[in-house]
Amino acid sequence: MGRVKPQNLMARMEHHQIGLYLVAILLGGVLGFLAPGSAGALEHSINPVLGLLLFATFLGIPFASIGTAAKDLKFMGTILVLNFVVVPWVVFGLTRFIAGDQALLLGVLLVLLTPCIDYVIVFTGLAGGASERLLAAAPVLMLLQMLLLPVYLLLFIGPEVVSAIDPEPFIRALVVLILIPLAAAALTQALARKAAAGRGLMALMQGLMVPLMMATLAVVVGSQISGVARELGSLLVLVPIYAAFLLVMVPLGMLVAKPARLDVAATRAAVFSGATRNSLVVLPLALALPEPLALAALVVLTQTLIELLGMVLFVRFLPRIIRTPPLPQAA
Repeated sequence: MGRVKPQNLMARMEHHQIGLYLVAILLGGVLGFLAPGSAGALEHSINPVLGLLLFATFLGIPFASIGTAAKDLKFMGTILVLNFVVVPWVVFGLTRFIAGDQALLLGVLLVLLTPCIDYVIVFTGLAGGASERLLAAAPVLMLLQMLLLPVYLLLFIGPEVVSAIDPEPFIRALVVLILIPLAAAALTQALARKAAAGRGLMALMQGLMVPLMMATLAVVVGSQISGVARELGSLLVLVPIYAAFLLVMVPLGMLVAKPARLDVAATRAAVFSGATRNSLVVLPLALALPEPLALAALVVLTQTLIELLGMVLFVRFLPRIIRTPPLPQAA
């Protein structure tokens, strides 16, 4: 039997990536249940694995043409309004049901107020959306959510809870998970324009995207699944909130995109951006919260599990909702 070429293996993994992500979640859950003592080691693995995943993701950002992407005013304006004006109102309304529980409320706010900048690009591409436009917008989305999240928390949960949060882990996460991978990606792209080593590294990281996403999902779920099982009664109330968020963001995303007259691919990308949240990036922030708010980390993980199932449905059904117009019939 002939050996499978690396290029063919990568192509197969990309073709079956949704199924592979679900397998990774399952394997992480099984490991977490069967070996609960591994939770600490897995939790310490989250940041390194996530940093590599974000480095690989950022390598796809066209830094050389970032100015052109910033001039894509219709698309950029649509996703900024959707994520930072419309979404906060939706989140405020949905969280009134849990407003009396500070840990639940803080976890939901952390995750639902922060738009995704990593696997949303993959799912958008699978649904025929303008993934390259979302990729170019990723640094802007990341910067704005870090600046605006403290403001939203002050408005929605009050200064007494926000004052109990140590800003140091947030700053560390911004530097380690965002700024360093972003700078490394920009330098690697610059090197790739001049040297084969840079091009080789970019090709390697592109090939590792699916395995890195699988590893990230597995260690996140494996490190937290025992806690989810212990707090299942408290967390079940979040399922309808997260499901409702996914459902309502489809018509709202289409509505916000309509005045900009975005094409079909860009409209699908806008809907994905509004519905998909930055759970993997905010999880380390939630893990750093003080003990009275420690449940927030499990709240974030619960959103990840619900969202990934939702993304599978989005990939299948969103192209049927936001359809490519039929070609005109020849006379």
